Parts: sequence; structure tokens; C-alpha cells
Amino acid sequence: MNAALTRNQFFVKEHLGIFKAANNYDVLDLESRQILLECREPNLGFFTKILRFTKYKGHTPFNVEVKDGVGQNVLRLKRGVSIFRSTVQVFDGNEHLVGKFRQKVFSIGGKLDVLDTNDQVICTVEGKWSNFDYKFLRGGQQIALLTKQWMGLGKELFTSADNYVINIEPTVSATDTIRIMIVAAAIGIDMVYAE
Repeated sequence: MNAALTRNQFFVKEHLGIFKAANNYDVLDLESRQILLECREPNLGFFTKILRFTKYKGHTPFNVEVKDGVGQNVLRLKRGVSIFRSTVQVFDGNEHLVGKFRQKVFSIGGKLDVLDTNDQVICTVEGKWSNFDYKFLRGGQQIALLTKQWMGLGKELFTSADNYVINIEPTVSATDTIRIMIVAAAIGIDMVYAE
């Protein structure tokens, strides 16, 4: 696992853009705002680009590559076309499947199951309908919290870019692979629910 993922707090910043088709994010250190990871969607197909500017944007496929400061692959998120519910695959830097997020169809605020490579639930993600807070629960205990940060009236009204803070509980081991899924969720949840 990449050393950047051993931290307990991250700031996820979506790139601003009024007419942008690709999803691009930076993952920063919460205190210093130093870029730790760069998340890019480099290979969009023509039809996907066109559909990203319609009401069907939330159904389009995505393939987001996450790299560290020296250009090494850290993880990748991939989803095909989504009709009723999304399933997002998460791969590590060596292109091995780490797990999946599976959207629950009828949920208020948004819920996801986090699955291992055998499609077994390893934790759940529960959102609130009143704000953009997502709790990661494993065995009934909160292991992480993803919170949307207010950007100001102008940015909120005229762009779709969002900022998030990830707080991972200190009880989660620095080598626990769930950390890959938590960081990936900050990007995946934005693309599944917020876009």
C-alpha cells in the first residue's frame, strides 16, 4: 500500500470547471494542503463526453486513475454504464482488484456496501439525506467519516466541483486495505451521488 494512504486525514478537492466532461480531483494533506494524490480520468470516449453534459451524466461509465506525486499508480476506480444501481470496482496500484462499492437502490441519503474480492460485505457506508456526510461502519463501529466542505455561494451555484474531508479513525491500522476503499469512496461517492 502506498505510504500516502497511511494518514488519517485527507482533503479531497475536485477541480473547478463549468464545461468539463472529465472528473479530476486532488487528494491533499488536510493541514499543509500539499498534494498527495492526483486523480484523473484521462481516456474518455466521445459518446461518454457528450453524455456528461446531459441528464444522463450519472449513468455514464468512468475510469479514474489515482497516482502519487512521482507518477506511481496508487489505485483505480472503474464503473461501467449504470442503470439502476452502481457497482464501482477498486484496483490497487498493481491492478489487482481490492474490492467494490455497490449502491443500495432504495436508500434515503445514499448507502453503499463495501465488498471484498469475493463480494462479501466488509463494511457499509451510510449517508444522511440532510447533508453530505457519509459514515463508514464496520461491525457497527464507525471507522471513517466523509464530509462535504462548503465552498462559498458562487462556487456552489455555478460549478459542480465539491470538496471533501476524510477522517479515518486512529483504530484503523495503517496497513489495513480498507484505507484504499475509504479514499476511493471519496471519489466514487461524488461521482455516483453528487454529480
